[in-house]
Amino acid sequence: MDRHVITSVIIALVVSLPLGAVAVTAANTATATKSTPQPFAGTAELSKTARNDVCPAHLNHEFRKLHSREIVNLCTAFAGKPLLIINTASHCGFTPQFKGLEALHQKYGDQGLVVLGFSSNDFRQEAGNEEKAAKVCYINYGVTFTMLAPISVKGEDAHPLFQELARQSRAPNWNFNKYLVEPSGAVIQHFGSTTTPDSSRLIERIEGLLPTKS
Repeated sequence: MDRHVITSVIIALVVSLPLGAVAVTAANTATATKSTPQPFAGTAELSKTARNDVCPAHLNHEFRKLHSREIVNLCTAFAGKPLLIINTASHCGFTPQFKGLEALHQKYGDQGLVVLGFSSNDFRQEAGNEEKAAKVCYINYGVTFTMLAPISVKGEDAHPLFQELARQSRAPNWNFNKYLVEPSGAVIQHFGSTTTPDSSRLIERIEGLLPTKS
């Protein structure tokens, strides 16, 4: 059939439709468009709300990894896991504890323990820049657990995380204080600088937080 004839037939059919039918059709189309679900709308906000509901506020913070641009949110990355939090420094008499902390990470990491090192110069014993601090951790002591960029851990300038750790136990009085924290955010026990990572007291408390092996 000639193309012009077909076009004329279609126009005639549209014109012949009752006005009400056209209106209903338009209304139905608008309703369908309006009710069509929008994929992913509000998903990020919902996730954030859910995360806030289950994660204690003092853990719900973002930190930059040491000598890196990568950002870590403790709630997002480690929700539901016990934490061993340590304030560290590269030029301290206790710096060799990095080796023992790495051993804990290797032994208990697969069972859920998260070892977190927070670089700090509050006691004036951190390296002059992050590159040097990272070399001490990653090269000299072979650290593979999460190390975070320098923050303040004591006094009025302390990060809110360490303010809460101090409130629940005590503020660090030197480098390499250790805070064993259960998934709820409660401090199970504080261990001072002289408590080594292979201390039986520390290991006993760590193992008490982990699932029992079958």
